[in-house]
Amino acid sequence: MTQQLIVGLIVAAAAFYAVWRWMPAGWRRSAARKLASGTHRAGLVDQERADQLAASLAKTSGCGSCDSCGSCGPKAADKKESSKEAGRGALSTHSR
Repeated sequence: MTQQLIVGLIVAAAAFYAVWRWMPAGWRRSAARKLASGTHRAGLVDQERADQLAASLAKTSGCGSCDSCGSCGPKAADKKESSKEAGRGALSTHSR
């Protein structure tokens, strides 16, 4: 009986993690704020720690979502600079 309860808790935690991980970023940020404010109202943490908790929960790990990592590619200004440099390099090799 105890083993079944432990396995049930593990499966429930894994399901919760999967739902949280693949939840849209807007929903995740909103849920993180609500959860953090609930812990503050319950007296479990102070306001500063609640804000840190909300920020931590709102993030996603890895490259599953483009809301926080910033590594999807160069910004528009970087693209212009790199295309200018590539153009200069191409001209110098063709002019020989």
